[in-house]
Amino acid sequence: MPQVVASWCRQLGHQVFYATYYGQDDPKRLLPDDLDVVFIGAFTRASAFAYALARLFRKAGTTTVLGGPHAKAFPEDSLRFFDFAIQECDKTLIDDLLQGQFDPPAILSSGRLLTDIPGIEERMPDISAAVFYQGKPRRITQVPVLSSVGCPYTCDFCVDWNNSYVRLPGERLKADLDYLSRRWPWVFVAYHDPNFGVQFDQTLEVIESIPEGRRNPYGMESSLSILKENRLERLRRSNCMFIAPGVESWADYSNKTGTGSRTGREKLERVVEHFGLLRQHVQGLQANFVFGTEADQGREPVELTKEFIRRTPYVWAGINIPVPTGGTPLFDRYVAEGRILRSMPFAFYYMPYLTIVPVNYHPKEYYDHLIDIYSEITSLRMWKRRLTNGAHPAMRFIHSLQAYAAHQDLADLRSIRRRFDTDADVLAFHEARTERLPAFYRHEFERRLGPYAELIAPADTVPQFPSATRTVVPPRTPPPRAAELAAHALHVVPAAASQRA
Repeated sequence: MPQVVASWCRQLGHQVFYATYYGQDDPKRLLPDDLDVVFIGAFTRASAFAYALARLFRKAGTTTVLGGPHAKAFPEDSLRFFDFAIQECDKTLIDDLLQGQFDPPAILSSGRLLTDIPGIEERMPDISAAVFYQGKPRRITQVPVLSSVGCPYTCDFCVDWNNSYVRLPGERLKADLDYLSRRWPWVFVAYHDPNFGVQFDQTLEVIESIPEGRRNPYGMESSLSILKENRLERLRRSNCMFIAPGVESWADYSNKTGTGSRTGREKLERVVEHFGLLRQHVQGLQANFVFGTEADQGREPVELTKEFIRRTPYVWAGINIPVPTGGTPLFDRYVAEGRILRSMPFAFYYMPYLTIVPVNYHPKEYYDHLIDIYSEITSLRMWKRRLTNGAHPAMRFIHSLQAYAAHQDLADLRSIRRRFDTDADVLAFHEARTERLPAFYRHEFERRLGPYAELIAPADTVPQFPSATRTVVPPRTPPPRAAELAAHALHVVPAAASQRA
């Protein structure tokens, strides 16, 4: 979406500068000094850095606008630092904002479904800035594509739980794929759809319209229920190279895996069988899990996950933890039950930091279970099996990189777990006996921000939670256009290299 907003701003006649920040330089050096408007897209884990940047820009008189996942989840908190927080966006809303139709501070939403976006060719200047090296794609380059938005499922932890599924125009997707396949048929297409292939036949028909020898390899996230056996050969022919279905929990969310009411071991057997079928047609596989759902109890989900890892060495197991994302039913329930660690900065809302009080596990037990799962994932035995399971060499290489990153996650999990035994403040905080943020987290917060930490005072780290009655400014009918604005628009994505807001 930052690339999309950049294209809309150009269409509206503004001078645009776009940059993707992933830690490669001082971000201020990536940007001109005389910006009139800056758009920043950020995940919640990057919120503290986005806030620090906003303070720098506001001091220079620049209007600051936050978009992306954090603005949608926690807009009230964002307005402490930004002039505007955008939840739902389209070109008309951006035009209204740049014409000065809204008074800050305000939460903005178009109130309309997103039905089309600028294509790859139009976004190419920003794609080049984001993912090309010295203006050229490399073998590891991924070009982001959307074929749909929204999702038909209502998972309580997901930001798309109430977003209607909309398939974007097929002619737009065909133009994108044709453009890429003519110029760089080897570049990887990464579909950012919340749930790819809900309208499977229509979407695959567009992909198959590209001549077979020119179809770009692609990857996507989808539910197992969509990936029926009679569709898998079609995925192979269309050059699908990677799929990341969500298994989520052995005791819940079975509608996404197509296992009906099956749970526990019965669900495990069906899921293992399904991934075995997928392996025959798609080289790269990842299974996404959430450990610590309301339905998880005792050792069973741990042992089932470890058994899945051992039985499917060709599948990478992505382990997530419950994160109370604003605007979701899960967040509302956690708030009502008083189970959110309310003084934990939003910048820690991601793995490996636990920001809630688990319902069925003591924090020590919870981290012990996570360490057990990660120890299985990163074991030497599993590493050897991944190298000898007959997978494509590229996937063995990718699994090795994932294992390297998982080792770091495991080290972080162990570090936090040791704190429970050596730091009484950390233990009391996670047991919800105190709301005072432990010094350990404050120091970690400042370490991550580096020189930008001085822009965020200790009081600023305490989150402002969404209000029960959120005020959203609807779009207004613009007045007759005055003289053409000479505004600058900038897009910075303060996120990890593998992420895009």
